[in-house]
Amino acid sequence: MDIINIKNVADYNQLFGLENHHPLVSVVNLKDATKFPNHFTVNYGVYALFLKNTRCGDIRYGKQTYDYQEGTVTSFAPGQIVEVQMPVNTRPEALGLLFHPDLIKGTSLGQEIKVYSFFSYQSNEALHLSGNEKKIFIDCLEKIKMELTLPGDHMSKRLIARNIQLLLDYCMRFYERQFETRSPVNKNVLIRFEELLDDYFSNKNPEKLGLPTVKYFADKVYLSANYFGDLIKKETGKTAQEYIQNKLIEHAKELIIDTNKTITQIAYELGFQYSQHFNRVFKKSVGSTPVEYRRKQTTGQYHF
Repeated sequence: MDIINIKNVADYNQLFGLENHHPLVSVVNLKDATKFPNHFTVNYGVYALFLKNTRCGDIRYGKQTYDYQEGTVTSFAPGQIVEVQMPVNTRPEALGLLFHPDLIKGTSLGQEIKVYSFFSYQSNEALHLSGNEKKIFIDCLEKIKMELTLPGDHMSKRLIARNIQLLLDYCMRFYERQFETRSPVNKNVLIRFEELLDDYFSNKNPEKLGLPTVKYFADKVYLSANYFGDLIKKETGKTAQEYIQNKLIEHAKELIIDTNKTITQIAYELGFQYSQHFNRVFKKSVGSTPVEYRRKQTTGQYHF
C-alpha cells in the first residue's frame, strides 16, 4: 500500500474532502468529510490529536492496534506512520486538531513541545476521557476554531499557539489521572522491569548488547519508550534511565567488592566500551572512582 505523505494540514483536509482555512493549523470534524477513504497509510508531517466519538475501524501504529473507543484521544507527531482501516460505508466521527511545526516556532509551545511525550505513545496507550474531560477537550478545540475565524493580526499566532498549549496541558493532566487509575497494571510493569533488569546483568547481556537502554525494556513490556518512561517516573519518582543507572551502579559495586576482576574487566562486563566512561559514571554517582571505592571498602573506610 502506498504511503500518503501529510506534509501540511491542507494535505489532510484534501484526503477527507474538508475545507482548508489556515495553512498551518486546522480544527476538523470528520462528520463534515466529503471523502471517505477506507484503508490508507499516512506519514504525518504535522502534529495531530483526534477525539474519537465512536469506533470507526482500526488504527494501527507499529505492530499493534490502538486501544480506543468512544471518548478516546489518539495523538501523532511528525515522522510517525499510521495505518487506518475502516469498514466500507463507515463514516468516521471524530474531532481533530492538526498543526504544522512551523506554527509554533518562536513560541513558548515550540520551546516546550517535547514535554508532551504522549505524542510518541502508541497502541494500548491511548488516552480515555471521562465525560467532563471530553467537554474540556471540545471546549479547547472550539477556542482554537474561534480564533481561526477571526481576522488575522499580530496576536493571532501567539493566541492560537497558547490555546493549543492549553489543550496539550489538559491532555497531560488527563494522562496523569489515567496513570493513577491504572496503577495496579503499572505496578505489574514495574515488577517486570525489575525482573528484566536483573536478568539483563545476570545473563551477560551487557557484553553482547552494551549498556541497557530504556527502549530495550520498553520493548520487552510492549510499551513505547515515552509511555514506559512516564510510567516509571510516576510510580518511582525516578526516570527510567535513573532507575537503570542505579541498578547498574549496584551491580558495579558488587563486582568491585566481591571479585578480583580489574576495573577494565568490570567496565566491559557492565557494557561500557571504555573503562574511562565507566569511571566517570561511577564517580558521578558514588563520589569516588571504582579504584578508590575498592580501596576504601577493603580498608573499612566506608560502612554500608
